[in-house]
Amino acid sequence: MYNIPGHHHISMITKNASRNNHFYRHILGLRRVKVTVNQDDPSMYHLFYGDKTGSPGTELSFFEIPQVGKTYRGTNAITRIGLLVPSEDSLHYWKLRFEEYGVYHGEITTYANHSALKFEDPEGLRLILLVSNGEKVKHWETWGKSEVPAEHQIQGMGSVEMTVRRLEKLAKTLTDMFGYIEINRTEDEAVFQSIKGEVFGEIVVRYLDGPSEKPGRGSIHHLAIRVKNDGELAYWEDQVKQRGYQSSGIVDRFYFKSLYFRESNGILFEIATDGPGFTIDGDVEYLGEKLDLPPFLEERRAEIEAKLSPIEEI
Repeated sequence: MYNIPGHHHISMITKNASRNNHFYRHILGLRRVKVTVNQDDPSMYHLFYGDKTGSPGTELSFFEIPQVGKTYRGTNAITRIGLLVPSEDSLHYWKLRFEEYGVYHGEITTYANHSALKFEDPEGLRLILLVSNGEKVKHWETWGKSEVPAEHQIQGMGSVEMTVRRLEKLAKTLTDMFGYIEINRTEDEAVFQSIKGEVFGEIVVRYLDGPSEKPGRGSIHHLAIRVKNDGELAYWEDQVKQRGYQSSGIVDRFYFKSLYFRESNGILFEIATDGPGFTIDGDVEYLGEKLDLPPFLEERRAEIEAKLSPIEEI
């Protein structure tokens, strides 16, 4: 059996690419590593932010849907994203930065036994900074042109929170199928790690009854978890089938290959390969500066560009 090394990326919905671009580049200090389109609907942007090269485990991605409505929060959804920072001092730096830029945030607290600072982006997406204590994504690379000092930069994804009606069903999927380790359990919450002791593969599952979340701007579409290569992806495709889940089958996204399936609460998972990565069609120095299209969409570039509004610097 293969192990899951951690998170690959996580994908959200935004109403406005320009506002999204401003927040994640200029306030959070992430690098915009890829401007592309939703390959299933090329009329919408697909933006990726991360470290210097958009390494697996550092990528936040957003689909722009200008007509999208508000999110009605509820259960059976991915409900919070943890982002790793180096130290307790970093939390104090970020709290002051959020106050300077008018970012909605809480007080420094703890979350899943990590020192933490909750905040939201302009569309209400719930995020939380977590002190990594040296547990950053190991291949994370400093982005030298970030507006955030290197000693406080976000070092990739940490705990991802999922809220469900049937906690035990999701727990079995994580442990029995993927080999996650349950490290803590209370009456209405369980914490799982893909690698014991490593927060960059951590999933916090919370029990909540009631209506399902209605997605909109600021909601989370899916979590992608990492596999190393095509051979491992084929193995996981077989495991998904054996357990009776419907899947997309393996899809070539050009920057990685992946498959999608929903577990029994309706949480959408993607399983994605580490490579080839975002430098396959771009020089590291200029990543994210222009619209990149996978080869099968390149012949439609003029049509696609005509339907996209320019991303403005705010």
